[in-house]
Amino acid sequence: MSKRLDKASLKKLESLEAHLAGSLRPVSPPKDFVQRLRSRVRLPNREVIVSRLRDWKRLFLVFGSVMSGMMVFITIARALYYFVGRRKIA
Repeated sequence: MSKRLDKASLKKLESLEAHLAGSLRPVSPPKDFVQRLRSRVRLPNREVIVSRLRDWKRLFLVFGSVMSGMMVFITIARALYYFVGRRKIA
């Protein structure tokens, strides 16, 4: 009985898929929208990119601080889980 339901549901799914494939078509956005989006999205000047890359020490410091903080948080969470879980079992 479940095989019949599976075949029937597959047929329904295939017919739904065929219907959607026929009715859904790509839509191109309006030209003014594309122009506004292009005006908003700009690559920074070469000098800005170079200054950001030169500031790699600050980036390294921030990345290291975040990783250290996450390690402390994970260690505290594991310790709490260990102590709380151990009390419930005993």
